[in-house]
Amino acid sequence: MRTLYVVIHPEATHHVEGVVGGWHDSQLTPAGVRAAASIAQALRAQVPDGAEMELFSSDLQRTGRTAEEVAELFGVKPILDRRLREKSFGEAGGRPQEWLDRRFVPPPAVGERLEHDEGVEGAETKAAWVQRIYAAMDEILQSPCEHQIIVTHGGSLTFVVASWIKMPIESVGYASFRAPSGSITTLREDDFFHNRQVVSLGDTRHLDSAKAG
Repeated sequence: MRTLYVVIHPEATHHVEGVVGGWHDSQLTPAGVRAAASIAQALRAQVPDGAEMELFSSDLQRTGRTAEEVAELFGVKPILDRRLREKSFGEAGGRPQEWLDRRFVPPPAVGERLEHDEGVEGAETKAAWVQRIYAAMDEILQSPCEHQIIVTHGGSLTFVVASWIKMPIESVGYASFRAPSGSITTLREDDFFHNRQVVSLGDTRHLDSAKAG
């Protein structure tokens, strides 16, 4: 049996400032830090005491800070991996969202979507984004560890899940798995059929305590 807990970092400064995230290295807000503590507590309640676990995280500050809260409760050191970052929006990163909205060229309904040029200098193609997430997942899943936590970003979650269910890269151009900030998505592989299940997508019940605080 293997269980992956995929965490989307909670509220960060780019959310409240209305600027583009991507590789812009925003930090958690005070509310985000409280939510990160609630995420850690929720994960601690799900992983059996004494079970071996591994913790992986995007290397940006907002995910790294979230991973620190988890690491402290489990007594492990997070493995930072830049391949788990959000999509790079090139020169739009850190600029007002409306700046990007004026320039963004959406992908076609039919045709090439993975290599599509979105019209922003330096922005990553979906193909490059998918390939690095898949590569990171391939490496993570080489480990036999039964409990693994991945801290990443809302956009990148789609390709974490797509990789988990072994969706071919050429088929992910239309895929979208949506989960809110601060959520936990649970993925499980059984040890008999070796089927890979999406147990829950974007669970935020643990955030009620953070809001109350």
